[in-house]
Amino acid sequence: MEAFSSHTGFEELLVLQQQVARLQALLQASRQVHGTISLRDVLMTALEIAVRELEVPGAAITHPKLQYGEMPPEPWEACARFPLPEGDATLDQAELVLACTRKLTLSEEDFLEGLVLQTSVAAQNARFHERDLEWARVQQDLNAARELQRSLLPERMPDLAGYDLAVRSSTCFEVGGDYVDIIELPDNEQVMIVADVAGKGLASAIVSTAFRAAFRALAITGLPLKTIARRLNQHHWDEGEATRRKYVTALLMRLDASAGKLEVVNAGHNPGFLLLPGEAAPKLLGASGPPLGILPAMQYEEQHLPFPAGSRLLVYTDGLTEVFKGDEEFGEERLLASFQSCGGCGSEATLAQLWNTIGEFSGTQAQVDDMTALVVHRTPKVASEVAWS
Repeated sequence: MEAFSSHTGFEELLVLQQQVARLQALLQASRQVHGTISLRDVLMTALEIAVRELEVPGAAITHPKLQYGEMPPEPWEACARFPLPEGDATLDQAELVLACTRKLTLSEEDFLEGLVLQTSVAAQNARFHERDLEWARVQQDLNAARELQRSLLPERMPDLAGYDLAVRSSTCFEVGGDYVDIIELPDNEQVMIVADVAGKGLASAIVSTAFRAAFRALAITGLPLKTIARRLNQHHWDEGEATRRKYVTALLMRLDASAGKLEVVNAGHNPGFLLLPGEAAPKLLGASGPPLGILPAMQYEEQHLPFPAGSRLLVYTDGLTEVFKGDEEFGEERLLASFQSCGGCGSEATLAQLWNTIGEFSGTQAQVDDMTALVVHRTPKVASEVAWS
């Protein structure tokens, strides 16, 4: 009786030692599969551990679209299979298959179940790491695109006697679809534009850059603005359906600084505000045609306006008016009132005040659209100039 009891106790101790060894092996296996950040390395490490610990000739992780590891020639129907827990779409329906047809012990099954669980967790972590790297690359590209787009803004304002010009642009995302430009022509003329590509983000930024190239190529020819607008419209339309969906609203201007005259074409854009000295009511530079690229063969009309000393002009994109505080929109009336209140400010100070007013209105609410504006002031004549004129 004592011999039987002693033998039984020895067997129980042996089983216990085997379980401890399996737990230690599982702990080591867990460290190994979590010790890499490559999905392939995670899976191959798990297979190497399974083959080594169970002393089988082969193992594989199978999936409807992929397989890792090596197995003896099929059939595998009698092989031991352990599904990987669901959690990562990459390994959904994946199984650990062992080239082993014998019945596994309970401790071996426990070990393999623990192994596939740790493998699944490590695989998810590896995929998260890969996505983080992918996002970091995308973010790096977007940052470079943002710096490039900023560099395409006018680097300096024209040095025009008696005039003060400024531009400001802030994108909703890293890059955006707003475009503002000033091109100096002979005879003291400036061709200016404020444009807005439909939508936001990278696609709109790409269209904006292509539009910039087309506009600049036409602007330096000295063609009438209505001709430039017509050609831009047809060029954009001819680019195809995807580009047409990214139509462009634009307000084109030609300023004759010597004569104090302004020529305007508005292609479906927000009306610009022109404040003339001695006139209480602002002149609205409204649209004379649809946005560019939305319809073929369109014609646009020019508007000719005086720009005497003391005149002030604001041209902007709808990001400045479509700012909300709850359900309340900032709107054109508030923007115009804020612009009118900047009578004694320079162009840069005017833009700063407009941005501050909009920021105070929206509070902590995030910017939801690109914001771009151009301000042109013609310095009022001082008393001595009036006397000599």
